Amino acid sequence: MDGMDRTILVVGTYDTKNAELDYLAEVIRGQGGRVRTVDVSVLGDPESPCDHSKHEVAEAAGSSMAEAIAGEDENFAMQIMARGATALAQRLYQVGAFDGVIVLGGTMGTDLALDLCAALPLGVPKYVVSTVAFSPLIPAERLAADIQMILWAGGLYGLNAVCKASLSQAAGAVLGAARAVRKPGVERPLIGMTSFGKTVLRYMAALKPALEERGFEVAVFHATGMGGRAFEALAAEGAFACVLDFAPQEVGNHLMGSQITAGADRMTNAGRAGIPQMVSIGCYDLVDFVGWQEPPEALRGQEVHAHNRLLSSVLMTGEQRRAMAREICAKLATARNETIFLLPLKGGNEWDRAGGPLHDADGLAVFVEEMRAACPPNVSLREIDAHINDEAFTAAVLEQFDAWRTAGVIETAS
Repeated sequence: MDGMDRTILVVGTYDTKNAELDYLAEVIRGQGGRVRTVDVSVLGDPESPCDHSKHEVAEAAGSSMAEAIAGEDENFAMQIMARGATALAQRLYQVGAFDGVIVLGGTMGTDLALDLCAALPLGVPKYVVSTVAFSPLIPAERLAADIQMILWAGGLYGLNAVCKASLSQAAGAVLGAARAVRKPGVERPLIGMTSFGKTVLRYMAALKPALEERGFEVAVFHATGMGGRAFEALAAEGAFACVLDFAPQEVGNHLMGSQITAGADRMTNAGRAGIPQMVSIGCYDLVDFVGWQEPPEALRGQEVHAHNRLLSSVLMTGEQRRAMAREICAKLATARNETIFLLPLKGGNEWDRAGGPLHDADGLAVFVEEMRAACPPNVSLREIDAHINDEAFTAAVLEQFDAWRTAGVIETAS
């Protein structure tokens, strides 16, 4: 495929990393792509003019280079440049000026890159070449749902054979992504669903083909932090015709202080966007945490289920389940369209079935009691005398879905 119609936005501090940024651009052009350069320097200047100067970047932030320099604080200055680079990138993307972005930097450049990438829609290739890629310095909430990071090894100062290996891979990756990407389209109305693997939650195996037969496309998001972030990002854009948010565990993770979080806005964006939603209790009773670390302090001493070497889960107490129910209800209270909470009375994951390793009838009863008490008036609470993995749950979902289609609540597939 001819890549000359793919333009990559190359962003960095050209006063200190001119050679490295030029090398990135050289590799992209050498592969048939085009480049648009953005300088986010503060004190110095590039060796040759960029397509978008540092002055233009500062002005896009509603500021100026004079103000950035006068503050005499590098963090203050780079926050101005971060705001400006973000605003500029959004404006350029809206007019089709580039197809993918790559940002190069150390901690300063990475801080800026995270803001810029988070502001671009899902599906725009976003690459960050960073000396702190994958570092615990970078909190999950700063990461765009589809961001890609490559370690800038041996590249703190000047070009060499080691850092050229990183830079050339990054240049090829972003151009290749820009050529190959198929951005989320609107050929068929899209259903957003949350879940986990079929070992623990099985409803998607029956629901996905049934919804596709009705003319819809179904995207299932793995609710382990980043999957929830992608789900919420698309919901905020109004990308879904309907939401089946059946795995709310990320809400509990955030509430209980786990690092595996989809953010404070989890389970709110579909409601704010006016998207009809069904919500349920898949793994509501578990709090995930990083398996090779200690559980969050509030959860220590509770029963732990080790899923694998990366991920473990703590079983919630009754009071924690009450708090979970109240948190869900508070989030759903802001919804602006039809919202139904489907409450399977026999459990919310395969492990908590009667006879299962995490079965806790009393804990489930506490949650059910609190949901009945706290459910806001804009949410319909529908109890189902079944387990979430039973056919009866799937049948109830499809019955409600079809009723919404008939009533015009859900966009009818063409």
